[in-house]
Amino acid sequence: MAETVSPGDSAGAERSGPELARAAVEAALAKRRAQPRRKAATDPATGEPRRRRGYTGPGPDPRDPQPFGTLLERMMKARGWQKPKAEATVFGEWERVVGADIAAHCRPIKLEDGELTVEAESTAWATQLRMLAGRLIARIAGEVGHNVVKKLHIQGPSTPSWSRGPMRVRGRGPRDTYG
Repeated sequence: MAETVSPGDSAGAERSGPELARAAVEAALAKRRAQPRRKAATDPATGEPRRRRGYTGPGPDPRDPQPFGTLLERMMKARGWQKPKAEATVFGEWERVVGADIAAHCRPIKLEDGELTVEAESTAWATQLRMLAGRLIARIAGEVGHNVVKKLHIQGPSTPSWSRGPMRVRGRGPRDTYG
């Protein structure tokens, strides 16, 4: 048997197999305790600490199957898509946002810089919606969030116009189309 002296052994006595192994384990544990602890790596998408691979224990775990809506909400929050989502909700859920009565007589046309353009089915409904504009903005803010819609532009029914609009052409326009 070899004679070994460990750093913590002041007597310098001879050690054999099990005693030598025990001394090596104790020295390794003491060295590990002396080192500063590292922080666990975090997942950049969720900010939660990463877990080691393997089986999950009892109780909820981030690796467990998640509802799709929860994962989608977390992804939209991580990527900063809350405002585009709110703007899309105005168009996609129009009936739920403003109510079935109002939605039956008008529809949203465009939303730019917080200004929502709404087209009414008649001039009477356009007048009515202009009087309800403040309530509509408050109702939209309650459903989709504040500062998504700041101002309403309400217009009556429109017919095709060749003289105005974002895509007009100079000149007389079509000649024999309406002849």
